[in-house]
Amino acid sequence: MNNQPTIEAYKSFYQQAKDFYAAGDIPAAREAFLRAAELANQISVGAKSYDVKMEYHKLAAKILDFVKTGCSGKKPVTSAAGTENDLPKAEEKPSFTPVQPSGASDKITFADVAGLEDVKEQITFKVLSPMQKPELAEKYHIRAGGKILLYGPPGTGKTFIARAIAGEVDAEFFAVNCQDLISKYMGDSSKQLDSLFAEAEKHEKAIIFFDEFDSVASKRGDGTGGVDAEMARFVATFLTKVDGFKPTANKMLLLIAATNRPDILDPALLRPGRFDRQITVNYPDVKGREAILKVHAKGKPLAKEVSLEVLAKRTPGFTGADLSNLVNEAALLAARRNKHKVCMTEMEEAIERVIAGPERKSHVMSDEEKRLTAYHEGGHTLVGMMLKHADPVHKVTIIPRGRAGGYTLMLPKEDRNYATRSELLDRLKVAMGGRVAEEVVLKEISTGASQDIQQASRIVRSMIMQYGMSDVLGPVAYGESQNHQVFLGRDFNHQRNYSEEVASEIDKEVRKYMEEAYEACRKIITENRDKLELIAQALMERETLTAKELEELLTTGHITDPDDPDEDDKPSSGTPAVTPLPVEQEEKPEEAAKETEKETEEEHEKEAEPKFNVTHYDK
Repeated sequence: MNNQPTIEAYKSFYQQAKDFYAAGDIPAAREAFLRAAELANQISVGAKSYDVKMEYHKLAAKILDFVKTGCSGKKPVTSAAGTENDLPKAEEKPSFTPVQPSGASDKITFADVAGLEDVKEQITFKVLSPMQKPELAEKYHIRAGGKILLYGPPGTGKTFIARAIAGEVDAEFFAVNCQDLISKYMGDSSKQLDSLFAEAEKHEKAIIFFDEFDSVASKRGDGTGGVDAEMARFVATFLTKVDGFKPTANKMLLLIAATNRPDILDPALLRPGRFDRQITVNYPDVKGREAILKVHAKGKPLAKEVSLEVLAKRTPGFTGADLSNLVNEAALLAARRNKHKVCMTEMEEAIERVIAGPERKSHVMSDEEKRLTAYHEGGHTLVGMMLKHADPVHKVTIIPRGRAGGYTLMLPKEDRNYATRSELLDRLKVAMGGRVAEEVVLKEISTGASQDIQQASRIVRSMIMQYGMSDVLGPVAYGESQNHQVFLGRDFNHQRNYSEEVASEIDKEVRKYMEEAYEACRKIITENRDKLELIAQALMERETLTAKELEELLTTGHITDPDDPDEDDKPSSGTPAVTPLPVEQEEKPEEAAKETEKETEEEHEKEAEPKFNVTHYDK
């Protein structure tokens, strides 16, 4: 939020109030003071800085106190509510000072960046080499500096990479939130942009980092009014500044922009010579996650049992920010429990906190609600364990976390960039498992399956409209991507690229896929009703089941507690079972040996292949 207009209005009303008060017009002064206090409160609410927030909050309280005392009578007192020194100076204008000066002792370099090896390699090749070796750049006429567009999901480390680039070349680093550059007043945004470039050009080496670049550089003409005209002028001014700056032997300026939405950027910004160096900063793979965990675990007292390799396998899809939060959450849990070291228990719980949120301990479930949740999650779990192509089941719980009353945690065995048709169909079946279990066992359905149905519908529509996996409609893409987010203006005028007849066929295909998955789930749950009962009863007793416990439960019918004696150590009771002797058959020694060898190989294969689709990461 840009508070500058509000600050100016506050100063205006505050000055009016003082003038009215000095002239003896107490009612007018009172109204102006109240308006100034209201504006000060608005500035406090919208301030990004805690100091500024508290400063304006105190100022608003001070003015209100003065109104109660100094403006209650008709005679002015010697002084009004504060002086000009009471006006905070922060946030009146963007400072445009480097957040990481070149000589800073705490500067970040590529050595501090983990899990982004491909990104670092691209940046080193395209950007750093010409900047670090200007003689070679001059010899081969390679442009030093330039523009880089970093795009990728939130939390993947785009800002961190930008700061590391500045550290590698000893450049002044200007970090700018693009929202601060936009003003509703004509020409104000351009002035601020001019001021920013002028400040950066004072230094021999400078890097300007534009965060949330899509907020100010979206496609012109796609908006519906408001500040859209000012944004269009900003883009035009920005292009002029970018094209007008020519790096010299003594001056180097690098522009880095970061965005989560490269699809809505103005095409003029992406042509060659501008932000043509586009680098994807994506989710880290398992090796990258382990490297990031090592960085964030430095200095923290970890127990010997903590395996960062195991944690990396357990956190597919986690960003660098998620992993940092994970380690911090685990440390907080250990501190609350007065432990001297962070154990694997805290790490496991921290993962669940990041995925599903903290436990809702204050929420007390009734017996009926607990039973419903147990069968619902048991349905997801059973279907996932019986399907070959679904992600293996890792854990199931009926303890409420975040907005979920319970959840089934399914983790892939390895990082994957693609999904097959069989895998998507199995995901669809798993999503429907909870609803089907409610219907089959409880003879009733609940609202608990709403998220599951939405997820299943998204999967089916993506298969049909994006991936061309429908036998009826064929390999054709229909409509916009399902991951496409609404962009005001463009989407209002968007027309689908298929007919009403095709739309009807899409609806029929969606319904067909959903019904087939539903019936497949019903068959699995009906045929394995005894296993569902075991899972549900165990959940009602224990509330949480791990993959190892689930495997043991469905194999033996019970779960062995750690304190229980081993099955082999238990005293035998009753008459031992008699194993019938096999019928002897005459066969040649060579054939008998081959048959024995074949049986041994088959037994090894059976042992290697898990009976149920579960995964538990052991050291």
